[in-house]
Amino acid sequence: MAGGRYDGALRDVIHAFKYEGRRSLADVLASVMRESGRQVLEDCDCLVPVPLHPWRRMRRGFNQARDLAEHLDRPVVDAIWRVRATASQMTLAADARQRNVSGAFTLAPWSPSIDDRIVVLVDDVRTTGATLDRCATVLRRANAREVRALTVALA
Repeated sequence: MAGGRYDGALRDVIHAFKYEGRRSLADVLASVMRESGRQVLEDCDCLVPVPLHPWRRMRRGFNQARDLAEHLDRPVVDAIWRVRATASQMTLAADARQRNVSGAFTLAPWSPSIDDRIVVLVDDVRTTGATLDRCATVLRRANAREVRALTVALA
């Protein structure tokens, strides 16, 4: 589920949030997610933000998916760890995106159990769904009852 199309004003706001470090926009973007994703969020047990590789998080200064999750009024669990740095998905074709994120995620060693929980993956933009699919696979292998996804925008 996504809050809107990744174009126009929504794209501009996401870029300001993500690339210009305007973290105060997380609340505005999360309100778009809450409104459009009401059913996705309704009975979930926790939110799992899509992780950045530690080097990218250090350079950016924050993980935009985690900031969004923190504004969605549900428990946030950092259950997934990005174990391999990947190229930016933005410029890659669909098949290259799949290969790019293959083997990039694992269950975080410090993660509380998500066994039999309804989990909502949170990210800013869904393009082909490659990243969300890989993260969902990790969560299903950890025995999540159900994995859903919610993003601000769909490209």
